[in-house]
Amino acid sequence: MRTLDLKPARRAQGVVRLPGSKSISNRVLLLAALAEGETLLHGLLDADDTKVMLEALRRLGVKCNSRAVNGVGGPFPAKQGELFLGNAGTAFRPLTAALAFSGGEYRLSGVPRMHERPIGDLVDALRSAGARIDYLDNEGFPPLAIHAGSLRIPQPLLIRGDTSSQFLSALLMALPLAGGGTVVVDGDLISRPYVDITVRLMGRFGIEVGRMEWRGYRVPAVPYRSPGAIHVEGDASSASYFLAAGAIAGGPVRVEGLGRDSIQGDVRFVEVLEAMGAKVSMSDAWIEASRAGGPLRAFDLDLNHIPDAAMTAAVLALFADGPCRIRNIASWRVKETDRIAAMAQELRKLGAAVEDGVDSLQVTPPQKLNSGVAIDTYDDHRMAMCFSLVSLGGVPVTINDPDCVAKTFPDYFAALSSIS
Repeated sequence: MRTLDLKPARRAQGVVRLPGSKSISNRVLLLAALAEGETLLHGLLDADDTKVMLEALRRLGVKCNSRAVNGVGGPFPAKQGELFLGNAGTAFRPLTAALAFSGGEYRLSGVPRMHERPIGDLVDALRSAGARIDYLDNEGFPPLAIHAGSLRIPQPLLIRGDTSSQFLSALLMALPLAGGGTVVVDGDLISRPYVDITVRLMGRFGIEVGRMEWRGYRVPAVPYRSPGAIHVEGDASSASYFLAAGAIAGGPVRVEGLGRDSIQGDVRFVEVLEAMGAKVSMSDAWIEASRAGGPLRAFDLDLNHIPDAAMTAAVLALFADGPCRIRNIASWRVKETDRIAAMAQELRKLGAAVEDGVDSLQVTPPQKLNSGVAIDTYDDHRMAMCFSLVSLGGVPVTINDPDCVAKTFPDYFAALSSIS
């Protein structure tokens, strides 16, 4: 395992051009593949998760690369295939739904952690519509075998939304292949802004999804049509690390490729920074953050709507003037690792007192950060990126397995070095 030693730093200042949004990139690739016509891509994320999606689409008969996708205008033409999807939830869940409606024989697998991430709620919804899906190992989890089924969409089609919003997004994106329909969320819906991304992107491809106050969605019986070209905005989750750096270590730090009109929910991380007393400025094309003077203020926030950027807030708590509480983050348990447990473990190494609940985390910062700590990253890109910020507290820190950032941001540490 490779390690990376980060030297202590006291100042962060500069400009970072963000990579494309992972959430937008993999949705755009799937929608472009299912659409009629060619879609030219600008700003697509070049990272492990998008490479996995591109390779899967090629195996399913789609001519595509990182610059253009020639859509197949409906279900996938390849009627059999074995797909390895790594740990890319934004590929595995949507492809499961789209393949269930493609009338073929497919096997989907991933890395061991993907086989621990639940998918039963999505499979149950698809089975209720006539899809034939078998679990190849543990009930409720990948890997999966998908068979040709006899589809009949019930009215309405129910999907649980309290484990992952990706299940609802996957179903919405696949429904045009089955002639549309109405989807009702059974229970609470977490991470709602990610569903909003899905709905807005489907609109770009000619399908206007009707909403019923987050409880239900109407998908019309029309085909996807390419918009011709589409621009992928910068990744808002990735922006959180650099904006946090500006708040911790003076700034200003500016991220480009993302602005006030972003369709990504994680852009609301700026509200966390403002609640902590940081100075934030925004335009249509950039966001900038800096420390306003004095210690960062403690917070008690429900961050269900920004689960990925909430991890950055947990590390920011190390620099606050009192205990900080992050609530309603149960989805962390089923991400690339159990992020509540992992975050608590690594924060304690640094000297913080941490209370980890079923869906919450309370962090009491130490009087002084422990120096020279080795951070385990659990093959989770966000753990590596979040804890790199510790070096801005003026202490050296070692990141174990730093290459895990290749999942979404291969050049992250070079970008961080450019501002610190």
